[in-house]
Amino acid sequence: MKRDSDAPLSGRDLRGIEGLAELVRPDPFSSLAADRIPGALSDVLGVPDLTVPVAVTEGETWTRDGVDGVHLRWNVGFGPDTDAWLLRPAGDASTLPGALAMHCHSDVKFYGKEKIADGPGEVAPAVRVLRSEAYGDRAWTNELARSGMAVLVHDVFGWGSRRASVDTMPQRSERYARLRLAEAAARGDELGESAAYEIHAAPHEDAMAKTLGLLGTSWGGVVVREDLLAIDVLAGRPGVAAGGVTVLGMSGGGARAALASALSDNVRAVGIMSMMSTFDAMVDGYVHEHTWMMLNPHIGRAGEWPDIAAARAPRPLFVGYATADDLFSVAGMRAADTRLRERYRDAGAEGSYRACWVDAPHSFGTEMQDAFLAWHRDVIAAL
Repeated sequence: MKRDSDAPLSGRDLRGIEGLAELVRPDPFSSLAADRIPGALSDVLGVPDLTVPVAVTEGETWTRDGVDGVHLRWNVGFGPDTDAWLLRPAGDASTLPGALAMHCHSDVKFYGKEKIADGPGEVAPAVRVLRSEAYGDRAWTNELARSGMAVLVHDVFGWGSRRASVDTMPQRSERYARLRLAEAAARGDELGESAAYEIHAAPHEDAMAKTLGLLGTSWGGVVVREDLLAIDVLAGRPGVAAGGVTVLGMSGGGARAALASALSDNVRAVGIMSMMSTFDAMVDGYVHEHTWMMLNPHIGRAGEWPDIAAARAPRPLFVGYATADDLFSVAGMRAADTRLRERYRDAGAEGSYRACWVDAPHSFGTEMQDAFLAWHRDVIAAL
C-alpha cells in the first residue's frame, strides 16, 4: 500500500522543522501488516499492565425514558474509583448484545459519562450546551440502549470521577490557570465550578503528558488500558451476549474506540465518528487542535488512524465523516476513507466497512446517529 503522497511534508504545524520531518518521518506506516499493528501500537503507547483484579460494585438503580440504569464502580489500580452507568431497555431481562460507549474530549473534563448519557439526575447546563453542539441534543447512549443494547458508559482517566483534583496540579500549569481566571474576573465573568475547572485542566493535560512519558506510558496508553478493562467488565456482566461487544465514540471517544478495538480480542464491531484522517493531511494546521490522547508520541510508527482502525479487519467498522469538520481536512478524511477501503479489500471484507458522510460540523448528530443505529442493527443481526 502506498503513502497518500510522495511529496515532501509541509504545513503550518511543521514550520521551521520541515527538513527534520523528512529525516525522521517513518517509512510508510501502512507498510506494516495488519497483524503487526496491535503489537507496535501497544509498544508506542506504553500500555500499562492489565493484570489487576477489577472488583465491580453495584449502586443506585433507576428507570428513565424507557431505559433501566444501574450505577457501577470499580478501581483500576490507582487514583479514584471509576464511575459507570450500565443502561438497558426498560423491563428487558433478556440477554442483549453489549456496547461500550466512549465519551469525547471536547475540552470538558469536569464531566465524563454525563456528556453522552442520561443517568438518574438532572442534566447540567454545561452538558446541555455540549450536547446541542456535538450530539443533536441527544443522550445518544440512551438511544442505543433503547435500540436493544446493554450499554456501558464510564469515566476514563482525566474525566469525571477520574479527573485530577486541582490541588495535585503542578505549579507551572497552575500559574497559567490563575492568569486565565484573573482575566475572567476582570471581565466580570461569573464562572461556575465546571467552567473554572476546565481552565485548570487545559494546561494540566500538557503537564500530565510529560509525566506519563517519563513513566514510559502516555495519555493514550493509560486511557486505552482503562477502556480495555471496561470492555472486559461489560463482556462479563450477566445478561450480556457472548462474542464480544461494540465500541464506539465521537472525536476523542472515536480515537479511544480505534485504539481499544486494535488492542482487544473482545470486540465485535466498531463505530468511529468525526475522528478520521491520514497524518500527512493533519500537519497543515490541525495537529495542535487535538488532544495528547489522540496524537501520542511515536504513534506514527505503529500506523496512521485508518491503519489502526482497520487493524482487526474484517471486524465490522463504521466511520462517520463530517464534511464541515474544522478539526480535520476533507482531503485527509477522503484519503483515510481510501486507505480503509484498501485495508478491508486486502482482508477480503469490503462490505464490512461502512463510510457515512454528512454535511455537518465536528459532531455525532442525529443523522449520523440514525445511520449508525441502522447499520449496527444489520451487523448484530448478521453475527
